[in-house]
Amino acid sequence: MILRTALEERFVYRGDFVLGTLMRFLPIITQVFLWSAVFDAIGQVEGEKAAEIGGYQFPDMVAYYLLTMIARAFSSMPSLASGISQQVRDGEIKRYMIQPIDFIGFLLLTRVAHKLAYYTIAILPFALVFYLCREYFVDGWPPLNVFFSFCASLVMGFLIGFFFEALIGMIGFWFLEVSSLLFVMMLFSFFLSGHMFPLTMLPDGVEGLVNFLPFKYLAYFPAAVFLGKVPEEELPMELAVEAAWLVFFVVACRVAYARGVRRYSGFGG
Repeated sequence: MILRTALEERFVYRGDFVLGTLMRFLPIITQVFLWSAVFDAIGQVEGEKAAEIGGYQFPDMVAYYLLTMIARAFSSMPSLASGISQQVRDGEIKRYMIQPIDFIGFLLLTRVAHKLAYYTIAILPFALVFYLCREYFVDGWPPLNVFFSFCASLVMGFLIGFFFEALIGMIGFWFLEVSSLLFVMMLFSFFLSGHMFPLTMLPDGVEGLVNFLPFKYLAYFPAAVFLGKVPEEELPMELAVEAAWLVFFVVACRVAYARGVRRYSGFGG
């Protein structure tokens, strides 16, 4: 019932998603011109027709940015952490303590409804953009097992993004103001997720450290899987590690909420 109600609400006021989604792809045009100039310059210096940066050639780079936009659309949770801390600070959290509704489960279902509504409406703009940019996907559609791994990484990326943001929001039980912490965490998440550039472009020592963190599963990993940048024999292990991070954030979020509720004090009507 919660999921259905949330879906109905979002379909009513999300009719602008078609145009809005197309507008979100406009920065890709800038990226195409930018990376075209970068690869041309490197090719001229090194005397190669097909320059390569971090294992990516020019078509791969454009395809990578398109795929990371899909991944980020799954894993991004705008206003979730700030909304949780706001409810704690304003006392709205009290209603979840006296009603038979699980707070985290309620938020998860509303986010699922948000994503379902978003992709139902935005699938046509996505299809149009990917059709127009099909020449950048040089290797075409990945093998079936790779595609299933890509889909699994998107779903787990969504759940990691949700529980990570919810965990950050739970800090509101201990600190009244978390906006500065949120800004720092989101900055690290945006940079280390690979949304700005493929993580293989980082120096070896830094790349090795970043690969131990969960952020890469929010954008870089799904795109790399689709483009075949992750060897097929390594896919099961990488997906298992992503699943382990998911379990960690689920448990950490539940523990933080349980402990936060125990120390919470609400006053007034």
